[in-house]
Amino acid sequence: MKKGFEDVLIKVNQLYVLYEHAAGYALFKVKEFEEIAMFIPQVEKATLNPVKFKSFVNLVAFLPFKSGTNALDNINSVSEGIIHEDLQAFLETNLPQNVKKSKFSLGVGDAKIGSAIQESLGYSVQFTDVVPEILRGIRFHFHELVKGLSLSSLGSAECSLGRSYSRAKVKFNVNRADNMVIQSISLIDQLDKDINTFSMRLKEWYSYHFPEMAKIVPDSYTYAKLAKVIGDRKEFYLLEDAAEQIEDIVQDSAKTQAILSASKSSMGMDISKIDLINIEMFTSKLLSLADYRKQLMDYLVSRMHNIAPNLSSLIGEIVGARLISHAGSLLNLSKYPSSTVQILGAEKALFRALKKKGNTPKYGLIYHSTFIGRAGNKNKGRISRFLANKCSIASRIDCFSEEATTVFGNKLKEQVEERLKFFDSGVVPKKNVDVMKEALEEAAVDARKLKKKKKKDKKRKLAEMEEQEDVGETEHANGNAANGDEVEMAEEEVVEELPKKKKKKKSLPIAVEV
Repeated sequence: MKKGFEDVLIKVNQLYVLYEHAAGYALFKVKEFEEIAMFIPQVEKATLNPVKFKSFVNLVAFLPFKSGTNALDNINSVSEGIIHEDLQAFLETNLPQNVKKSKFSLGVGDAKIGSAIQESLGYSVQFTDVVPEILRGIRFHFHELVKGLSLSSLGSAECSLGRSYSRAKVKFNVNRADNMVIQSISLIDQLDKDINTFSMRLKEWYSYHFPEMAKIVPDSYTYAKLAKVIGDRKEFYLLEDAAEQIEDIVQDSAKTQAILSASKSSMGMDISKIDLINIEMFTSKLLSLADYRKQLMDYLVSRMHNIAPNLSSLIGEIVGARLISHAGSLLNLSKYPSSTVQILGAEKALFRALKKKGNTPKYGLIYHSTFIGRAGNKNKGRISRFLANKCSIASRIDCFSEEATTVFGNKLKEQVEERLKFFDSGVVPKKNVDVMKEALEEAAVDARKLKKKKKKDKKRKLAEMEEQEDVGETEHANGNAANGDEVEMAEEEVVEELPKKKKKKKSLPIAVEV
């Protein structure tokens, strides 16, 4: 005869299970449980049977949430591994008080909240072995274990809490300023690819008509401008101001004469008006994309100076933005050690080297920095390690400092320059402690200047507001005076009219008497 689930379970210390639901906290007591892993399949089968499950799980207490805001606050605390005041009071009230804490254990579903309960309240916490299966059964039969709850009410509570929880997370994510930098640098990379592809297509297309211009003008943006201005070369070189139009774009008289002479004796084929119209439209699109790329670059530079001024001063706006984008955020980048920052962007090469037991890469995205290009081949790895260290310091200052300043970034940049000189000439650079002391002093001076400037701006604004108020009061007084004169004039007219009316009234009764 096979052993049933009740025969398998043996009595040990008491087990209480905490279950967090969108409706509230629930505490269950397990009459019998088994910690041996070989009996977990029997537990899994028993959790699907409501009769068997109710026989060894009893509801001790249920604490419903007061409102949706209270539920969101509690669930946020649970997800972050923090004990909320409501949860602490619920556990202290309903768990055994007179029994030693070692005599019973509390089962939870999350290891974070379990460790927090164990550290702060001192209860023995369990979240492995048979506890996940018991929680699965509670989740499955929760509407039957707690009286007064139905599936529809539980579903509506879960949906409302899920929407509010997701909305709070999304709002927190949207307010991150470095998201704009990540999207901007990604869009710039995509625009660079598109502009290069379109420029190659334009050169191939327009070279059928004017092939010599591609060799004279290698720059894609200038080539697109010239293609739009010249159009049909046979008609263009006949114009009187042809040389002036070309020179305005090229800014070189020798290239201007070369383009004009080539247009007169070009080997290109003739082009129809319809083809020329399509080329001009395509050229206009390409130029608009290039102009938008410049505007986006200016926007990225301004955002980087606001978000990460020290990192921008040290390594440049483009490389700094790429590091932030690859890390996911400025906070993640600040948490990385300098060894990770050094090879950030070269993950494939790193894992390939580890797999084949070859040489690991010396640099990733920071290779695009000018410092590594200026270093010798022997010193590229050393300067990349030193630069990654300074980038890590700059990102942490930018992420956690209250006031934005470029003092630290400039000082760190000077340190990298000194290290390059040390590799070339052997001049000993300054110590990092001394440099940071100088940076802190300069930052304090800049902070004082900024405070003074803010005070002056406030005083100036207050003075302007007072002047505006005085002008408004003067105008109001003048308006009242003018209104008073009009009122007096109106009263005089009424006074003049009133006697006339009285005379008429007096004359009428006299006439009647006569």
